[in-house]
Amino acid sequence: MSIDVNNESGTEVDEQAILDIARYALARMRIHPLSELSVIVIDEDAMEQLHIQWMDLPGPTDVMSFPMDELRPPGKDDEEPPQGLLGDIVLCPEVAKKQGEEAPTQHSMDEELQLLTVHGVLHLLGYDHEEPDEKAEMFGLQAAIVDGWRGEHGLTGPSPAPTVS
Repeated sequence: MSIDVNNESGTEVDEQAILDIARYALARMRIHPLSELSVIVIDEDAMEQLHIQWMDLPGPTDVMSFPMDELRPPGKDDEEPPQGLLGDIVLCPEVAKKQGEEAPTQHSMDEELQLLTVHGVLHLLGYDHEEPDEKAEMFGLQAAIVDGWRGEHGLTGPSPAPTVS
């Protein structure tokens, strides 16, 4: 799996954890090991510009996903997953920090960025949360992936509750 993490935010983030959880999420979703992903970490001003440009919504957001080859997890019949360019995940650590502090189960900016990375991966794979059944499926997968990764890394306690809307 080729994953690039590029921090352009000016904020120190745990880039290795972002890389590790993205790799873990893609493996759990059975994405071809030669697929490519880019994760870009930017500041609030740059995120606000993207949010306005692509979503026509004011203010910065926590995560945005820009799919490329529209890869999807393979079916249950063990078919060979296709390889390709997954796309870009864009994260904003300042928004992540605020969300982590305001969450019912307060957690760190880095924990929120890990959750948002998984959220972004799922969006790249075609998952959404507009409808209640879609939200239940996506957030269930997100929690299972984050909890699995945390368990493998010896991190205790529950994963952060989803703060993305």
